[in-house]
Amino acid sequence: MDTKSLIINIATTLFQQKGYIGVGLSEILKACDLSKGSFYHHFPNGKEELLIACLHTLNEVITKDIEEIFELYPTTQEATNRMIEKLNVNFETEGTITGFTFSSIISEIASLSETVRGADSDLYSKMQRIYSNKLAADGFPKESAESIELMMKASMEGGIMLCLTQKARNPLKVISQVLLNLLKEFKKIHE
Repeated sequence: MDTKSLIINIATTLFQQKGYIGVGLSEILKACDLSKGSFYHHFPNGKEELLIACLHTLNEVITKDIEEIFELYPTTQEATNRMIEKLNVNFETEGTITGFTFSSIISEIASLSETVRGADSDLYSKMQRIYSNKLAADGFPKESAESIELMMKASMEGGIMLCLTQKARNPLKVISQVLLNLLKEFKKIHE
């Protein structure tokens, strides 16, 4: 792995664990065993540029994973259930859900930086497209698909944050059951 990728991987984990403001440059340098000069060689604009690189990397990883799950399963209900199961397994084995959420990273800085907000918006837009396309393939009208996917995304992001703050997987279990029931009911309405 090259130095820049190493910095991004380590910083992403640190940002997810402690938030953007909670991680100082000195902590990143120490964790990467790096000098300031080497860091600024890769990220001349500093920590915010690194954050944006981390968000782009998360964007690719999260989008790819969600696309694979939603392509593998024939219905939105099955794909959503599998995705939440995967989040629960990650939580049980790792005690956290890094890699699937970036809310903890951007919640404190997105309103301060247009560049960070844009990187965040890009990921959410990609997630929306994946969910909406699957819902449309399930026969939901476009307007309904867009509303439902917004509810799905907000529920899952909220569930992840609740799991992290409560150190328990129950919030995602409950959300999984509720989402699946709601999707079944919405499906009945649109048949």
